[in-house]
Amino acid sequence: MRKSKYSKEFKDSTVQLILNDGESVVKVAKDLGLNTKTLYHWVTIYKKAHNIPIRDINSSSKESDNEELKRLRRENKILKQERDILKKAAAYFAKETL
Repeated sequence: MRKSKYSKEFKDSTVQLILNDGESVVKVAKDLGLNTKTLYHWVTIYKKAHNIPIRDINSSSKESDNEELKRLRRENKILKQERDILKKAAAYFAKETL
């Protein structure tokens, strides 16, 4: 059996960055110089050990991607409206000061 070069504490704290702080696996792996597959494996083991539901990457990520896209489109629409209002207000106040 091969001895891990990373301590349990290191693995757990790394997984906590992903689960609690919302960091992406890819970003954390890059920042720490880890293999992405290894980090996904650590997350899976941690979730199993702590009875945290494990989502099926193939099915639920598609759904959540679509939900995120809808949310971002709504947010983009609102931001464009706010920008247009601010442009009109700036033009109005610029005319008053002349």
